[in-house]
Amino acid sequence: MKTYLYPQNLKATANIWLWSLKDFVILAVAALISVLILVNTFFFVPVVLVLIYAFMTIRLEDITVMDFLRYAIKFFITTGQYFEWRQHGAAVGSHTGLWPNDKATRQRQNMEVKSA
Repeated sequence: MKTYLYPQNLKATANIWLWSLKDFVILAVAALISVLILVNTFFFVPVVLVLIYAFMTIRLEDITVMDFLRYAIKFFITTGQYFEWRQHGAAVGSHTGLWPNDKATRQRQNMEVKSA
């Protein structure tokens, strides 16, 4: 009787050390090309670019450094965040003191005008 061993998660991506299989192949080819360029021309830029790519594609628990930086930039810089300031003890339905151009404030003001 033959015994077959299967991985725990069949949908998981193939990983070699800290990189996915695709990134590892890209790194291996790029490292080979950059070393050939370095040996022939003493030009260090390709080696530096390969090292940066290697660092950016390190995968830990299904997220890469590049993904983490992308999420951080999206959260802190590009995506607008919604903040609401209230006076201490103010009721939820009362005026909250938001900026006049805030979408929620405009909607609340339109509802107050329609109900009055």
